[in-house]
Amino acid sequence: MRLKKLLNLLSLLLIALMHFACVSKKQTTLLFVGSFTDKKPGKGIHIYKFNNDTGESILKFTLDSLTNTSFLRLSSNGKYLYSVVDSQMDYRGKVAAFRVDAINTKIHLLNMEDCGGINPAHIEISNVENLLTNSNYSDGSLSVFKINSDGSINPYSQVLKFKDSSIIKNRQSASHIHSSNFSPDGSYLFAQDLGADKIRRFKVVKNTDSILANENQLLVKPGSGPRHFAFHPNGKYGYMIAELSGKITAFQYNSGDLECLEDYPSYRHKQEIYRAADIHISPDGKFLYATNRGPAEDSISLFSINQQNGTLILIGHELTYGEHPRNFSISPDGKFLLVANQFSDNITVFKRNVHNGKLTKLSSDINVKNPSSIQMYTYTIFE
Repeated sequence: MRLKKLLNLLSLLLIALMHFACVSKKQTTLLFVGSFTDKKPGKGIHIYKFNNDTGESILKFTLDSLTNTSFLRLSSNGKYLYSVVDSQMDYRGKVAAFRVDAINTKIHLLNMEDCGGINPAHIEISNVENLLTNSNYSDGSLSVFKINSDGSINPYSQVLKFKDSSIIKNRQSASHIHSSNFSPDGSYLFAQDLGADKIRRFKVVKNTDSILANENQLLVKPGSGPRHFAFHPNGKYGYMIAELSGKITAFQYNSGDLECLEDYPSYRHKQEIYRAADIHISPDGKFLYATNRGPAEDSISLFSINQQNGTLILIGHELTYGEHPRNFSISPDGKFLLVANQFSDNITVFKRNVHNGKLTKLSSDINVKNPSSIQMYTYTIFE
């Protein structure tokens, strides 16, 4: 009897091994595009399969039931997608959570929550504490959500509102929180206040409803208009793009403190009006890119990063071959850079030289209405 059981177990093991041997896996890169929808429910989220060899994309899915899903953020494992909803409306917006079905190239709505403010403009995720922060531009507020294990979000735990101003009266008459970033260790949150010319720092307090506490303010040069921020992969440096001055500021980062190193013009030419937009660092930490949205220059600036002290060296500029480049993304393998040109309804695809950081435009543009946000992730799919 024991021999028979042993043989049965061996037989089951053999079947399992044969099945495992037949299972293959492949890498699939998905491109998620968020868009403005003309202030009505429309085609706001598109998902494409992205070819890592050619830079070409194939549209696989469109979500057409929500309004102004203008900023997207993927979870670090790619399983969940989060989007602002009802941005640039005159009433309170929302944050939506989706589950990503990478096999079938779809997303499924998990839930949607009131964001606690008007005009949600940016989402940030803490991978350390399972937190999501949402920046509300129009009423200068910052909301905090706890993320559940299934990727859904709870109603906001906290909404912080700010009342400040600065010197450019038509843009800085009130506080405008444009984005936020968790520190590399998740212990702090830094919020960029375009209206007040401040970077607001908060301590992340665990296991409480008042998650953000002990606000500290870093003043930047008057008229700068802090917009977006990027931490270096090594955690030692940070870089801010200022919309209204068109400049990039490099910081030394140490245990919650940002020390200003130097400012750098992002535009190629001096402008009467600046609209600098987005900023990202290459996966290897060697290069920094930033987008400049007209009115006289639609470009992307390229800098090399001194790995010893965090300072920048300008390499050059590239036209974005479109109007109003709002947001951009570097592919997970670092070989491509994609720019969302909102006003010309196209996403420009560049081949990126991983050795010198330079960009070469490809012919494979993506045509999509009002693109404003790009996220990319490479999934391992078993077949």
